[in-house]
Amino acid sequence: MSNKNISITLTTNKKQKPDVNNLVFGKVFTDHMFVMDYSSDKGWHDARITPYQPITIEPSAMIFHYGQTVFEGLKAYFSEDGKVLLFRPEKNMQRLNQSNDRLCIPAIDEELALEALKELINIDREWVPQAEGTSLYVRPFIISTEPTLGVHPANNYKFMIIMSPVGSYYKEGIHPVKIAVENKYVRAVAGGTGQAKTAGNYASSLKAQEVAEEKGYSQVLWLDGVERKYIEEVGSMNIFFKINGEVVTPELNGSILAGITRDSIIHLLKHWNVPVVEKRISIDEIFQAYKDGQLEEVFGTGTAAVISPVGELFWNNERIIVNGGQTGELSMKLYNTLTGIQLGKESDPFGWVVEVEQKVEHK
Repeated sequence: MSNKNISITLTTNKKQKPDVNNLVFGKVFTDHMFVMDYSSDKGWHDARITPYQPITIEPSAMIFHYGQTVFEGLKAYFSEDGKVLLFRPEKNMQRLNQSNDRLCIPAIDEELALEALKELINIDREWVPQAEGTSLYVRPFIISTEPTLGVHPANNYKFMIIMSPVGSYYKEGIHPVKIAVENKYVRAVAGGTGQAKTAGNYASSLKAQEVAEEKGYSQVLWLDGVERKYIEEVGSMNIFFKINGEVVTPELNGSILAGITRDSIIHLLKHWNVPVVEKRISIDEIFQAYKDGQLEEVFGTGTAAVISPVGELFWNNERIIVNGGQTGELSMKLYNTLTGIQLGKESDPFGWVVEVEQKVEHK
């Protein structure tokens, strides 16, 4: 079987599906995966869907030594009328290529990657969970595989897509989280890899996250790496502040990841005629806005949670409680609207939702 130069080998040993009411993020994977190889002499080639299985790679493969890798994350949703929907998947493939460029990884064919993604989801369609709040998490990624210890861009790569059914990010509804502002460690600086979605960014964030959790905080708020005063991201999400009726988010500056949920939130706010601005904003301004009684809401945005309200900020031994520690009205409206669009329950004025059309041969 083949589709647009993608060869397909179906498993003869399907796995048991997990209990949709007890899904754990990223622990169980579907029956199949997509793989495509790259070599400097052949380019990207041998696009294939195979049974999910371990890969064989040499100990000298450059990914283990120099970290040349990028990844993406998106979700497939099961709608009330039985459709499987993706949310702005073309943006993920565009961003993957932007990350590729920063890490000196050859660009992928975005159209082929999207076709492969749809084909893979269609084959493993029965893995898309149907319970409320659940989805199929999709992880495209690229690793360098050349077995060489010299420091240079690799000549060989693998592009893969794996998928995992996941539960609701919020087990008991959407609740505000407590955030510690990070003063010691730095996530990224302009000119670094902050705007790329690469593994090293996440590895370097773990220590600060660990320290914050020990103090009872869910995540850290990163400040810029030069002046250590301007707000960048919260945890692995983008961040928004509602101050005196206006929504403010840090402008993309070369060290902040251009979140697809972030972009979607900005579009929605403008669509609702809610004042929204992207600009450089300092942590001092946020705490001053609180003292002036103007800090109305704070929330993070990302693929996993969509909207994550912030109920508390801790910085320089000073603690502030945002909106009485409750989820704000705008945060809730954004969450309900965006998840409604993703699930096909709400109108989609922007054409964001893409249906994965069912194909008879893969039923």
